[in-house]
Amino acid sequence: MADHEKKHKQKSAADVIKGKVYDYRRILVGVDESPDAQLAYQYAVKQAKEDNSELVIVSILEEQNVNVFTALSKEMLDQQRADVQKRLDDYQKVAENSGVKAVKTLLAEGDPGETIVKQVIPQVEPDLVIVGSLSRQGVAKYFGSQAAYVAKYSPVSVLVVR
Repeated sequence: MADHEKKHKQKSAADVIKGKVYDYRRILVGVDESPDAQLAYQYAVKQAKEDNSELVIVSILEEQNVNVFTALSKEMLDQQRADVQKRLDDYQKVAENSGVKAVKTLLAEGDPGETIVKQVIPQVEPDLVIVGSLSRQGVAKYFGSQAAYVAKYSPVSVLVVR
């Protein structure tokens, strides 16, 4: 084999290794107030812009954060939903201003890991899910149980960011 053929083959192999394996058409990112979720969001915006993908930003209103008094007060629960939706709207504006052409938001309620896997993923049909490794709530979540659940049970690829 001639030297120029070897260089060409080596370059091709390097291109394959360095090159992108997949262009994602729809990326789902889970957000909350945790630093890891913020990093996941930043990565998702960058990836969506690079791939010209649709970006779907989801936030889960956790049932365990709704105490008895809040549950009894429709106004308080509505206010919590409105607060989360406002944060989602802010995330959407930042993504759009960063150059992501198609951005949607979704507010869901329940256990974050289960809700993302059992409800959000089937509804959104993403190619990639991006989540932070640690969440903002509770001791169990500091061990990344929600991210681990999503990574284990998701029917699509999951990127866990920390």
